[in-house]
Amino acid sequence: MNSRNASATPYPIERSLAFLGDAWTILILRDANSGVTRFDQFKKNLGIAPTILAKRLAMLTDERLLEKRLYSERPPRDEYVLTPAGRDFLPVLLMIAAWGKKHRGAGKLTRFLDAEFGTEIKPTAIDAVTGAEIGTRAIRKLSPE
Repeated sequence: MNSRNASATPYPIERSLAFLGDAWTILILRDANSGVTRFDQFKKNLGIAPTILAKRLAMLTDERLLEKRLYSERPPRDEYVLTPAGRDFLPVLLMIAAWGKKHRGAGKLTRFLDAEFGTEIKPTAIDAVTGAEIGTRAIRKLSPE
């Protein structure tokens, strides 16, 4: 996929994957949604090379999923805070996790719990218009003219 041409495509999945298709990007968003904000924390949690991490953080900042904020002036240090667009990616992460648990799960897996009630989160995608669970009814793709 040519990411330069993806922004012109009418397909939202292709547009999204043009920058989200990299596993590091998704894992950075996972950690950011878990409260990680600092470069060294991302590097340690992910075991990612600093050059790759710097590129992914810059891209996520350019795409406005993360916002760079100065947290120390001496020495100058930035943290990366989720924007509303970055927080909107959390349901996607939880759906990927649920799919992985169902189809790729073996052994002990991380669980996601509701912080207030302590119950395990079991995400389900629902069509807001029909109320039907997505994947239980046929869909039709309508391309723009």
